[in-house]
Amino acid sequence: MSGLIPQRFVEDLLDRVDLAQLIGSRVTLKKAGANYKACCPFHDEKTPSFNVRPDKGFYHCFGCGAHGDAISFVREFEGLGFTEAVEDLARRAGLEVPYDQAAKQEIQQARTLTDALDFASRFYQSALLGEQGTYARDYLKQRGLDDSVIQQYQIGYAPAAGTSLFDAANKELQGPLIETGTVSDKYGRPRDLFRNRVMFPIRNSRGKTIAFGGRTLGDDKAKYINSPESDVFHKSREIYGLFEAKQAVRQLDKLLVVEGYMDVIALAQHGIRYAVATLGTATNQDSLAALLKQVRHAVFCFDGDKAGFKAADRALDNALELMADGLHLQFLMLPEGEDPDTLVRKEGSEAFQKRVDSATPFSRYLFDRQSEGLDLTLPEHRGELRARAEPLLNKMPKSTLRDAMWHEMLRLCGGRNQWQNRQPQQWNTWKGGRRDRVTEERIDVKLSKDSILCLALLEAPDLASDVTELAQGSRLYNQAGSFAAFITEREIRNRKSLITALALNSQKREQFYNLFDGIEHIPTRESTLAAARELLSPNEEASRQQRLATLLRNFANLTAEERQELRELSGGTPD
Repeated sequence: MSGLIPQRFVEDLLDRVDLAQLIGSRVTLKKAGANYKACCPFHDEKTPSFNVRPDKGFYHCFGCGAHGDAISFVREFEGLGFTEAVEDLARRAGLEVPYDQAAKQEIQQARTLTDALDFASRFYQSALLGEQGTYARDYLKQRGLDDSVIQQYQIGYAPAAGTSLFDAANKELQGPLIETGTVSDKYGRPRDLFRNRVMFPIRNSRGKTIAFGGRTLGDDKAKYINSPESDVFHKSREIYGLFEAKQAVRQLDKLLVVEGYMDVIALAQHGIRYAVATLGTATNQDSLAALLKQVRHAVFCFDGDKAGFKAADRALDNALELMADGLHLQFLMLPEGEDPDTLVRKEGSEAFQKRVDSATPFSRYLFDRQSEGLDLTLPEHRGELRARAEPLLNKMPKSTLRDAMWHEMLRLCGGRNQWQNRQPQQWNTWKGGRRDRVTEERIDVKLSKDSILCLALLEAPDLASDVTELAQGSRLYNQAGSFAAFITEREIRNRKSLITALALNSQKREQFYNLFDGIEHIPTRESTLAAARELLSPNEEASRQQRLATLLRNFANLTAEERQELRELSGGTPD
C-alpha cells in the first residue's frame, strides 16, 4: 500500500516529525551527546542498547536489531501497517494524506474485504455455540481446550450446509466473501468453501481477520484446508498466532515455530503463549524473513521422524542466507510419533519448556546433520564433512557467526591452520579516515568493504555511479552494487531523498538497514567517505597482485569462474 501515498508527502511528513519527541512519548530517553539512548521497547533488556539519532532520522537497537525511521517505529510499536502508520503521523502533524481517488478506492476495497472476513469469523464463532456446533465443541473439549483459549483464538465452526455463511451475509458482504474465496462461485452458484469444519481465523498483526484454516470433522480427503490468497492474504507473509502472542507477551523476544494451528493453541492452553505457525511451510524463505522481522530468536519445532528432519533441513538451508549476527535460531526435534499438541498434554508445560530451553543451536544442528554416518577419526571422512558443510557456509553472509562456523568446521576436519590464509585481508580500525590492515583472525566483518560502500552511499548518494562501476564483475560488492542501482534507478540526489525512498520500499529498507546490526560504532561521515574513496580509487597493480595471491592460495578449491579469473590475471593458463 506504500505506493498509494506520494513520496513527496512522506518526505515532508518525516521532516515535520521530531523523532526523539515521538519515541520519547512512549519510551524514557536519555541524552547521549547529540543522540539519545534507552532500553529497547521491542525486547527485554536491562542495559540500554536502543539508540535514537534525530539528526539522521533513524533509530537502531544493537541488542535485537530493531531499526528504522518514524514510520517504522509507529508500525512496530503500535502494530500498524505502512498506510495506517503514515495516517497516524499525519494526524499528529495536522496533515491530511493526499490520496487520489483510485487510492481511496483501493483502501476502501481492502477494508471491505476484512470487514467481510470479520463477519465470517463472528458467524463461525456463533455457530460453534449453537445447537449445530455440539460435535465441534465436543471435539475441542476432547483436545483439551477450555473456553478462554477458544475465545482468545476465536475458534469457530462452519456448518455442514453448503450456503450457511453466504445466506447469513447481507448483499454488501456477499461479493467480498466471494472475492476472498471464503465463498466459491466457480460452479455457477455460491457455495461456502468451509463446511463441517472447526475454523481457525488467521489474523494480521492488527487483529483483523484476513483468512481461515479449517479442520474437517468428517471424512474429507483434506484434513485441513486454508483460504486461497487474496488482496488481503499473502500466505508467505503471514504468521498464525502472532497477533495472539503479541497480546499475551508485551515484549515478545522469542517465537516457538510449530507446524499446525492446534499445536499453537494447545501450547497456549498450557501457558506457552509465544508459539506461532507459518502458513504453508516454515522452510519457505519468505516465511522465515517474515518471522525474523518480528524477533531475533526463533526455535523451530519439528516431529522427530524422517519427514520432520527433512523439514528441519529445509528450514536450515533457507535460513543460511539470512543468518546475520544477532540472530539466534534453534531446532527442537520431538520424540518420534509426538507433536507439540500431544507431547505438552502428556508431559505438561514445565517439561516441554525445558525441551525448548535446551533446543539445539543452529550451528550445532548443521554440523551434527552433516556429520551423520561419518567417522571423523578417518581423514577421508573429515574430507567428506568439509565437502558437505562448506557449500552451506558459503551461503551465509559475512558475519562473526560465519567466521566462527568456519573455524569449527576446520577444527572438526583437523585443518584449523588452513583458516589463517583462507580469505583476503580486511579493514577494521578507523583512525581519522585511515585504516589498519588486520588478518582474518581479527576481522571486524561489520566494516567489510561492501558495508563501507553502503554506508558511504547513505552519506553521499552521488557516489552511486562510481560504486556501480566498481561492483561490476566483483562479488565483493554485491550489496553495495544493489544499493547503488536502487539509487541510480530513482535518480536520488541527496541523503534526504534517499531516506524517503527507503521508507517507501520495505525490501530495500530491510536490505540496507541490516548493515547496522551489531555495529556499535558507526564511523564518522568523514571517515566513511575517506575509506570509500580509497576503495573507489585503488592502486590497480596492488589490487591485481593481492587478488592473484588469494586465488593461487586457494587453487584447489576454485570454481570455474575463479579459474577463468586466475587465467586472466596471470596472463597464462594454469592447470
